[in-house]
Amino acid sequence: MRLGIRLLIIVTFTLLLSSPKLISKGSADGGADHQGRNLNFGVSGGNVNDITKRFCCSGTLGALVTDGANSYVLSNNHVLGLSGKANAGDDISQPGLIDNGCRVSTVVADFTVAPQLGPSNVDAAIAQLRDGGMAADGTIQDIGVPSSVVMPASVGLSVAKSGRTTGFTTGSIASINTSVSVQYQAGCGQGKKFVVSYTNQVVINSSTFSAGGDSGSLIVTNDSNHQPVALLFAGSSTTTIGNPIGQVLTQVSNALGRPVSFVGTTQASSMTTLANNILSEDVERVTSVKNRHERDMMLKPGVQGMGVGFGIGGNHEVVVYVDQAAGLITDLPQYLDGVKVQVVRTGRFVAR
Repeated sequence: MRLGIRLLIIVTFTLLLSSPKLISKGSADGGADHQGRNLNFGVSGGNVNDITKRFCCSGTLGALVTDGANSYVLSNNHVLGLSGKANAGDDISQPGLIDNGCRVSTVVADFTVAPQLGPSNVDAAIAQLRDGGMAADGTIQDIGVPSSVVMPASVGLSVAKSGRTTGFTTGSIASINTSVSVQYQAGCGQGKKFVVSYTNQVVINSSTFSAGGDSGSLIVTNDSNHQPVALLFAGSSTTTIGNPIGQVLTQVSNALGRPVSFVGTTQASSMTTLANNILSEDVERVTSVKNRHERDMMLKPGVQGMGVGFGIGGNHEVVVYVDQAAGLITDLPQYLDGVKVQVVRTGRFVAR
């Protein structure tokens, strides 16, 4: 069986709730803290209806946001919203089904709304927090209280996350302004597979930063400020993909009908100014080249992503992500309009 949408537990056909077997369960820093009952965020959770005859699925309850009157758990559409099939008021449990033998554990929130997959360009959802369900100050396990001040993504930015499967991990952003094609599955471990295309995404090249079940984790700056940068939703054997957090807040606010913001401190780093400066002439130039050639490049068999990253010399380059299962692609150019093309071979991009 394969890890597809979220992390799965395989269950026998004849007795759904008896002694399920874990397909995958990992931890980087004492996983029990992320997979059991925990009031903090960055831990196991999901929609209690995310279950089929053979599987149950869960992800990560990433962070806390507020509209000024109510508090909401922030995670992915495919974790809380069943990829657009959830009903308002659906129970959200912590830990998720996968960490409680496919049985419902403590219900901590009620599904509220999710921007539509595809048109919104994000995979995000919120669920209204029940009183006492989780930390009211937004504490994230192993990270602490994040900042309410978001940080624009930039190439090379050092980041961290806390998630259900791999716990607390760190890495750095490898590409921004990245267009990706991500594979989903209609049901938990079964059903028709479909692909959603995204633009302007954040990619981290690492085999250890995340794994299946970490979807919904908040990616923050790896410093004492913990400023939100992206919302983790997909990846491959050697990559992690996140929605830029500004887009997430905008689309969630539009879906809810009122603005939401993070619950947290007001700490912000001078790195914010640096990030804004980096997103300037050179990035704009390379992004413009990428955009001119993106349609044709993404049509090539095996090409599943295209963004802007750093080369060996520190210059910005066009980064092309190729599905390693597609074999050798011989017609990829070394340069596009004078800009070096960096080819990254990795596994299939799938929702985590």
